[in-house]
Formats: sequence, structure tokens, C-alpha cells
Amino acid sequence: MNENPADLAPELCVLIAAVLGLVNGLFLPRERQWRVAVICAAGLVAGLAAAGVAATRADLTVFDSFAVDPVTHVTRITVLGATLGVLVLAAGRVRGHPRESEHYVLILLAALGAIVLGAASDLLVLVAAYLLASIPAYALAGFGKDAPGTEAALKYYLMSALLGVFMLAGVTLLFGVGRGTAYPVLRAGLSGAPSAAVAVGVVAVLAGLLFKAGAVPGHFWVPDVTEGAPPAIAAFVTTVPKIGAFAALYRFAAETLPPGAAGWPALVAAAAAVTMTLGNLAAFGQDNVRRLLAYSTVSQAGYLLVPVAMAGRTGLAEPALLYYVAAYAVTNLGAFAVVLARGRDDLAGYAGLMRGSPLLGLSLVVCLLGFVGTPPTAVFVGKVLMFGAALDGGYGWLAAVAAVNSVASVFYYLRWIVPLFRRPDGPSRPARGARAVAVAAALLSLALGIGSGLALTT
Repeated sequence: MNENPADLAPELCVLIAAVLGLVNGLFLPRERQWRVAVICAAGLVAGLAAAGVAATRADLTVFDSFAVDPVTHVTRITVLGATLGVLVLAAGRVRGHPRESEHYVLILLAALGAIVLGAASDLLVLVAAYLLASIPAYALAGFGKDAPGTEAALKYYLMSALLGVFMLAGVTLLFGVGRGTAYPVLRAGLSGAPSAAVAVGVVAVLAGLLFKAGAVPGHFWVPDVTEGAPPAIAAFVTTVPKIGAFAALYRFAAETLPPGAAGWPALVAAAAAVTMTLGNLAAFGQDNVRRLLAYSTVSQAGYLLVPVAMAGRTGLAEPALLYYVAAYAVTNLGAFAVVLARGRDDLAGYAGLMRGSPLLGLSLVVCLLGFVGTPPTAVFVGKVLMFGAALDGGYGWLAAVAAVNSVASVFYYLRWIVPLFRRPDGPSRPARGARAVAVAAALLSLALGIGSGLALTT
């Protein structure tokens, strides 16, 4: 057993930064609490550097419960990078707040939970990571202490508690029939266990992870939290926890379940089809851009479930999921950065953005067309890989459903894009930090898309 704490250097960097930030916040006056943001950002940068170094080493399992492999590497880098962007978005809005330090620390702790969620190779660690990724997010959702935020936090908590209980029950059942909690032990134990008991346990665990992923049937919290929480936190909860959740779903399927156990491919494929379809249908009539983005993230969760369903059936499943989840994180963060920079939640408020702030308008266009899967954005390559995984795994019907939904989504994204080219209603002064994040995300999406596209063609 490998028990070297240095193998957890990225996670330790985040944890140390969170502790130092919390301690410093206790003694800093209100006008100097911005230093905590610097400490947290430094911890994230150090974590990114450590994750990059770790990605060059051989795969291993730390403490028999924490896998360090390509799935973990992508989870680490994507979560840390996205969280760094969220810190930039949040810094301007909470500057001078009595709980500014706690705000940054809660973001780091929830991000740490998302990383552990994606790297866990033991059911007990999975449950602990689920709680760590969830509990700070409740406080962040209601951080504004206004009516919408309080309602959002309450709905978030109640849905998480309900599906978390199902998840715990599933873990208990799988432990009982599989005679262990470590994934390799479970894989051996579940092969001879009663199929009905395995199916019930798998469905219960799946319920909790689908909640974190924002997929059906655990998606009800997404629009309310996205609309009611502060914009930077809405970007966070619709991006970072999803990364860990999809990594955890893939690892659970690939490393724990015997081939075809509990009808996993068909079950998750059905959830994927329903999720992407419901998300698109609900987004059609939205005039609030945050709710539109919320249902957009639900539909994107459906696309991300496709390679999860194909886990163990095709070698394309893992690269499709890892690339798509990174591309989604960049695109979603960029879209929310535009919303925060513009400071308007209604579609009419974006009229003339292309004339008033061309860089911001172009960034929004790139991100929205990226969600559709338009070349040369990063999500385009992710969708190509996703379609390939579905076809190679023998689920052509799922690829067809995903293609139809991708085309249908063009309608509600165009409802947002068209007003950008109209005459502006008034002067526009976007927030600088949010504008920088939006432009950076759009450029990164294009760079990833072009680079990956060239790599695939060669």
C-alpha cells in the first residue's frame, strides 16, 4: 500500500490554503480581507503546478482509496483551474463583506471535495467527498442572505439530503453484498452477489451522484440555485461539482461494476436521453439568462452521461468524458462570466452588447455556440468523441438522440445571440475581472478546439 502524503500534493495545497485563509481572516480588518483571496489563489496555482507534475508519473493508488490516474489528473487540473476563475469572478462582488474570508475558504473546500469525489476508489471516501463538496455549497448558495438566495440554499440542501440518504443506503447495501468498500474488492464480490440487491444498491448510489452532476432525476435544484445564488457561485455550483461527479460516475462504472451489472449501460443511457431532452425543452421558453444557462447545464449533463454509459464497452469512453468535461467547464465559466460582467439577467438587457463591448459579445457568442458544439470550439471536439463512444459502444440510438438535441438547442441559444447585434439601450460598463475571465475562457475554448481538431485529423 502506498502511504506517501506527497502523492496528494495538489489536495494538500488547496487544504493548506483554505486553513491559512481562514486563520488570517480571523485577524485581518475588513478592508484587508482581500489578502485571503490572494492566499487561496496561490494555493490553487500551487495545486495546479503539483497536479501537472503528478500527471507525468505512473498511475498509483494512495492509501488504498485514492486513485492517481488520468481521470484524477484531468479532474484536478480542471477543478483547480475553474475554481481559480471563480475566485476572480467572486472577488469584486464580496470585497468588503463581513464574511469575505469565509466566502473564499468555502469555495476552496467545496473544490477540494469535488477533486476527492473524482479520485475516490472506495465507497467510504466517495461519501465523505460527497459531503465535503456539498456542505460548503449550501452556505455559498445562501451567502447573500436575501430571499432568493435563502430559498435556493434550502432547496439545494433538502435535495442533497434526500438523495444523499439514498446514496448512503446504496453504499450500505453494496458493502453488505460485495463484502468490502474498496472498488477492486467490490468488483470481485459483486460478480457473485444477488443481481437484484446489486441493482438496488447501484441505483441508490447513482441517485446521489446524479444529484451532484445536475442530471435527471436530481436536477430540480439547478435552476433555483443558479437564479437565486450570487452569479459567481452560480457559475461555481454548475461547473466544479459536475467535474467531480462525472469522474466519480465513470470510475464507479469502470472499476466497481462487473460488465453489464445492474443493466448499467441501458440505465445510464436512458438517464442521459431524458436529461438532455428535458434540459433543452425547459430552456426554450426562458427569458431569464441564468435560468436558461441552468437548463443548458442540465442538457450538457445529458451529453456527459453518454460516455459514462459506455464505460467498459469502448476505449473511447474515457477520453470522450475527460475532454468533454474540461471543455464544458471552460465554456460554462465563460458564459457565466459574461452574465456577471453585464450585470443583467433578462435577455433584453443584452441588446447591443456586440456594439457596446465587442470583446464581451464575441466571448458570449463563442461560449453559446460552443454549447451547441459548433466548430472550432472545444465542445465540438468533445461531442465528436461522445458520438464516437456511443456508436462504438453499440448505442446508435443514443447518438441519434444527442444529435437531435444538439440541433434543437440552437433555437434558445440564438434567442440570446440575436439581441447582441441590435441597437444598444444604453452605455455598457462591464466589470473588468469578469470580462477578463469571459475573454480568456472564449480564447481557451477556441484554442482547445482548434488544437484538438488538428490532432484528430492527423
